[in-house]
Formats: sequence, C-alpha cells, structure tokens
Amino acid sequence: MLEILVPGTSWLLITMPLWLSFAHPAMVAYLIITFDVYWLYKSFTLALHAIQSFITLQAHIKLDWYSQAIKTPGFPRLYHAIIIPQYNEPIHILRRTLENLAKQDFPLKRLIVVLATEDKDPNARDTGTLLKQEFSNQFGHFLVTRHILHHGEVAGKSSNMAWAARQLVAALKGWHITVDQATVTSCDADALLHPKYFSALTCQFLTDPDREFHFYQGAILFYSNIWRIPLPTRVLNTLGSIWNLALLSQQSRFINFSTYSLPLATAVRVGYWDVDVIPEDYHLFFKVYFALGEKVSTRGIFLPVLVDAAESRTFIGSLVNQYEQSKRWAWGVSDIPYVIRGVFLNGQISLSDRLRRLLFLLEHHIFWPSNWFILTLGSAIPPILNPAFSRTVLGHNLAQISSGILTLSAVFLLVVIIIDLRVKPPRPKEFASWKLPFLYLQWFTLPVVSFFLAALPGLDAHTRLMLGKRLEYRVTEKV
Repeated sequence: MLEILVPGTSWLLITMPLWLSFAHPAMVAYLIITFDVYWLYKSFTLALHAIQSFITLQAHIKLDWYSQAIKTPGFPRLYHAIIIPQYNEPIHILRRTLENLAKQDFPLKRLIVVLATEDKDPNARDTGTLLKQEFSNQFGHFLVTRHILHHGEVAGKSSNMAWAARQLVAALKGWHITVDQATVTSCDADALLHPKYFSALTCQFLTDPDREFHFYQGAILFYSNIWRIPLPTRVLNTLGSIWNLALLSQQSRFINFSTYSLPLATAVRVGYWDVDVIPEDYHLFFKVYFALGEKVSTRGIFLPVLVDAAESRTFIGSLVNQYEQSKRWAWGVSDIPYVIRGVFLNGQISLSDRLRRLLFLLEHHIFWPSNWFILTLGSAIPPILNPAFSRTVLGHNLAQISSGILTLSAVFLLVVIIIDLRVKPPRPKEFASWKLPFLYLQWFTLPVVSFFLAALPGLDAHTRLMLGKRLEYRVTEKV
C-alpha cells in the first residue's frame, strides 16, 4: 500500500492543476504560489549553506589534520577499513582509486583495503589477484572478497557490502584487531578521497563522545571528469555537487550516501548492511537510527571526495547513463515504506524526532519528480483550462506572480556558479579556451536538462515502484 501511496502522491501533485482547475482554480493558484515561495526559500537556504560549507571546506583543506590526530588519545590503536565494492569496473578506475588511497597522510599500515568483488563478474578473480599484487605491500592489509548471490538477496552494493564486512570482521580476529578499534568506509569504486580524509576522520572520530551513533562523510563532488562530460550532464552534476557541499552544513537533514564512514562496531551491532535492498546508504542510516535512537546523525567532513559523473564514449550514451543513474538514485523512494513502518512501530524514539526525519525524506523524494512540473507548467494550466478564471485578477496575474518569484530564486544560482568555479579542479589543457563562455551559457539550459535528466527519471522510478516493477541494480559505465 505504501509503495503505491508515496509515488502516487508525486503523481497527485503533478496532475493536480489538470483536474482541480475546473472546479477550484483559485485553490490551484494559491497552491502553486505557495510552492513557488517554498522554492524561493529552498534556493536561499541552498545558497546560504553552500557559502558556509565552502568557507569551512577551504579552511579544513589547509589544516594539518595529521598533527592534530597524533595528539589524540587512542590514535596508535585506530585502524580504518575501506570496503570498495565493485562489479565489472574497469581495472584502471580501481587502480586510480587505490593509487589515490596510497596518498593518504595517515599511516598506510593502519589502512585495511577490502576489494569486494562479485562472483558473477567474469573478471573478478583476475582483477582481485592483480590489484592485490600491486598494492598489498602499500597498506597494512589487503583483503579480496568474492560475494556469491544467495537466495533472498538482491544484486547490488548493499548485499556485497554485507558480505565483505562479515569477511572483514572474521579477518580482524586473525590480525588481533577488535571491531572497536576500527572504522569502516563504504567507498565507491571511483571515489577519490582527499589525502587528509583519514587524518580528519581520526580527529573527529576520537574526539566524538557519541561516535557510536554517527556516520561521517566528505563533500561528494562529481568533478573527476567534469571537464570531459557533455554540457547537459555537466550542468546537472555541477548543481548536484554544490547541493552535496551545502548538505555538510545541514546536520539535521544530512543522511550519508555514496561514500561514507562509520564505526565498524556500529555496523556489526545492527547486523551489517541488509542484503535485500538497493539503496544501501539511506537504508543503513535508518536501520542504525531505529536500533540506536535519535542520537544517530551524519557528521560532515569538510574535505572533497571526487567521483565520476555519469559518462560514456558517445554524447547520447552519456545522456542515457546519466538518466539511468538518476533513476537509480530516485529508486531510494522504495525505501520509504521501510522508514514509515519503522516510524510507527518504534516506540523507543520520540514521536517528534521520528516524524521530523520522515518528513525530510518524504519532502526530498515526493518533490523530486514533481517540482519541475509545478514550477514550469503549473501557473499556465488553470487559466487555459478554466477561461472564466483567466478573467479574474488572480487568474490574469498568476503567471506573472509565479515568474517573479522564480526569477528571485534564480538570483541565488549565481552563488552556485561562483562556488563551482572556486571548487572544481583547474581547467585541463585539452579543454579549449573558446569553450569557456559556454560554462556560463550552459545554465540557460537548466529547465530542459532538469526535465530529461532529473524529473523524468525520478518519475520513472516512482512509477515503477507504484506498478510493482522492481528496479535492478545497474552499474554506471566508467570511461
């Protein structure tokens, strides 16, 4: 029922101007204006938090985290395990990730790398053997796991992480390391952690009195290949990067995703990652939340984590890959019934905190596919469908009022553009200088790009869930 109700709410909002304008056009107009004001507020808060995160990020990049870490009680005994789940990933991508890990200023002998392969990957054995030969002497331990999909499991990152984490815990016993002495990082195969990441994590972890309740995450920026991808996907990934950066300053809304760290003991305590879900990050967060209570939250590590934006070897292929990736992210809506069930059945956590977190999640997912339709088409529909309403003052001015509010919202886009220019990697030599003006002109394509690469895949995921058509995990192609 909930799998129909939640995405059905998105469809209700999208179609609302069509069926409600005949009988209550004024109500539709007021709802649209209210949503426009809400969007203005969201644009303002995005700009505000992006500025705050950017300033903190610049300061934290300059800090000598390692010098602070070695002064922290517990430093000599702390290990960091990094699980890298991979399936059919190009070996040069995995090699790049491991080479980047070897640049950490934290003692490499206390980094434990777990390359989590899938048994159905025909190249898994050769890839694991080769990479272990190349990198095992650089880290304290290098473990290669092979996950066999069992009955009741769903193929994807979550089931692979669960298997790899169990193998890791078993191996730690042989290395005389307890789970209380280690953090575990879920690291995407293409994620490039900042060289100071584990020193900064060490400082935050060891000085955090409530660390057993906390996840830790850096700023996920889709900048590894940002200068190479086509204009439409560049716009979307730039906006997504600044959105992710701004999240670091919004602790009450921040939920770990993609690449993140947590105490290994916490993962063990709640029974690891679940094996029958696709959106492993949000699901693990709420699994820990329902088990440990309202102290559970995600703490920002104000350091960049560079990842690849969706890409292919052709223009159309890149658009298709971006669409599929957006759809997979939007499939997080499938986890909302699990959260709703937990909210109403868990009596150990205060009702206000449970409802607050649920509302944040509903807001994010319900408005994902619907906001484009409300913002771009909503104000034009009531006067067209109801000519009598178009002759009223409200009907005549609705489009102008909506346009004025959205124009004010666009002003805050300047903040996004400026921060993007300051944060992303320098322009490579192969990027022709005559293309630079398009970095500014590209923002005029945002309404079209956001429809095809954000709203539409979001609606696709919601509709699939509503119709009971499950989405299978699809690894994003790497170039």
